[in-house]
Amino acid sequence: MSVPGTIDSNSNSSLFLSLPDDVFAMVSRFLLPRDVCSLSLCCRSLYALAACEKVWLTQCDRVGIVPHKDLVDWRTGVSSYKAICRFLLNIKPLIGIWVHQNPELGNLVYVMPGFVSVVGCRIIPQELGPMGIHDGPILWAPVFEIIGDFDGSPTFFLHGREKGLDYICHGSFKSINKSCNVLLLEVEPREKCIRNKENSRLQGVVGNNNKAMVPFGRLSLSDRKKLLEFTTRHVRQEVPHMAMGPLFPRLRDCYENFQKELVLLRGRRALLSQMYRLDHSQVDNIENSEEAVGPKQLEQDDRRKSIECSRALTILLDGEGSDTQYNKRKNGVKFWGSLKQMLGGSSSNNSHHEKKHVRLEEFLGSNDTIMLTLKASTVKLSAYRAWPNMPESWFALYKMPLQDPTEDQVYAGLWGGTFGWPPGKPSEDKPGKALFFLLLSYEESHGQQLLIATKILEGTHYVLHPNGSAMFIVNINEPSSEPFPWNSDADSYPINIKHSFTGEGIANGYGFRYPGSKPGSLFEFQDGVLAFIWKDSRSVLTLQRLNLQQLLKKGERVHCLPPITNFSCLTKSYSNVFTGFPDAYTSSSSPSPHCFVVFFDYHGYNCRNTTSILVGWGLHAFYAPQAGFQYSTRPVICRITHLLVPAAVFHVAAFRIS
Repeated sequence: MSVPGTIDSNSNSSLFLSLPDDVFAMVSRFLLPRDVCSLSLCCRSLYALAACEKVWLTQCDRVGIVPHKDLVDWRTGVSSYKAICRFLLNIKPLIGIWVHQNPELGNLVYVMPGFVSVVGCRIIPQELGPMGIHDGPILWAPVFEIIGDFDGSPTFFLHGREKGLDYICHGSFKSINKSCNVLLLEVEPREKCIRNKENSRLQGVVGNNNKAMVPFGRLSLSDRKKLLEFTTRHVRQEVPHMAMGPLFPRLRDCYENFQKELVLLRGRRALLSQMYRLDHSQVDNIENSEEAVGPKQLEQDDRRKSIECSRALTILLDGEGSDTQYNKRKNGVKFWGSLKQMLGGSSSNNSHHEKKHVRLEEFLGSNDTIMLTLKASTVKLSAYRAWPNMPESWFALYKMPLQDPTEDQVYAGLWGGTFGWPPGKPSEDKPGKALFFLLLSYEESHGQQLLIATKILEGTHYVLHPNGSAMFIVNINEPSSEPFPWNSDADSYPINIKHSFTGEGIANGYGFRYPGSKPGSLFEFQDGVLAFIWKDSRSVLTLQRLNLQQLLKKGERVHCLPPITNFSCLTKSYSNVFTGFPDAYTSSSSPSPHCFVVFFDYHGYNCRNTTSILVGWGLHAFYAPQAGFQYSTRPVICRITHLLVPAAVFHVAAFRIS
């Protein structure tokens, strides 16, 4: 019996529980996912209310990664919206732009949502197409995928291509925090999986007490590279034809085509999940593969969370006699024999390196399982003008902080453009304009607000400026009095200048690594286009704001590089390495080229004693002005015999002739 003037807690609870699902879902929008989970622990009635699908759909919307319509499509591939929310919270810190210092043209990987997945897409350095930036297809190649399982747990797949075949390398994905700024590709040793999860957990506790795990980064660079290459060769699987479909849905321009793509996406995801779950087994029934992913298979999580190499490690430690037996099982391909040589000739074996690096045997320890791992970490990195200083020996990608436009920072974000006027589409006299991607960010310096345009991709054949260079720096507090050189745009319409600012643009300095600067001005037009003009040379760089996710959805996929290089290229390069590998720049739907023509130009950098320029490109014809050469075609090797210009670096451009 309630006392007058007091609150009846039972009646209030009844009213709360009697709320319609739609109303409670709206209320839950003000709660965090952990608050909803805590609410479900109060009583059985609240547990049922908190488990409502509409509540967790609201939580998925609240994460803000995937549009509502796509969430409804994702639901067909998982157990619940709660599973989708779990997956979204795991991968949310990955969404955005990731870079690497090498090659200097730019190494830009954009991570975006796929279908119950996220996809890391490398933007290929390229020239502006005839349709312009927004309407033309942008070239990209897959780097990695993280696919959500039936219960929302993530599975890592590394893409790669070797000898004309596409591969995926299975691995695990380490849980991450919200502030991660480095993606590391590593190999992790683990104890052999035990079906009983309780025993597995207890054994893991005992193992950790006996001996701490040696970090992968403690190995020398050569040992890490060898171990990564060995692991990817062992766990890789050739991508079947049915898994060659789209990695993410395209734009919803046509409902019928979009539904057809969804069918392909569902089938591809189910096939990849089954390939990983069955561990190299044959998938017989592709049509029913999605139905096969159910709660019963969640019991197999402890067996498929790691890629087992236990038998191979046993053979490795047993000696030479076992190696022959393993090679027969693998049809004569020597995988673990190479790891024997690695153990015998580890670069960490001598006393000079023992203080800094650990031995490979110490890293492997008594574990009988190794697995490929994508590890997201938070590392303190110094930066210069918005570009992080990257360690040269890490197989890693580094996240670029992307500032959202605000009222005080209206130009922040990703921009793309070319040199020359008018902006947009290439002209007839200059059909090949290099496409530049710049990340515009703000920085306070001596009480002044500076706008810094950091180059993260350059579409030239040979790099002009270092990766991460500031193409221009503008003082937002200082208007420019310089007039704009042109009076009309590409359509002969008059130009309306909205704002102009004084700044400095990049110029030649003390060699390639240390560019200089020259005065210039930044102009903003009424249509939102930006143009920076160097005062002396009158060179103009025009920029338009970009939405990479929309561009990729209507882009053109091309072949990727071998797995390790595809993730992180540690070799210094000043040309487009993404076109320098066989089959690396040819779309899977395009016919093979019959002939290549290669042109050599000169730049003012010293590169004497250049003996071998091109090896194994499949080139049939060459043209080299002012240089002598010899070449053969099987295998193709082009050798420079003499240079008429003593200080020269070759600018290589390949053109297909079908």
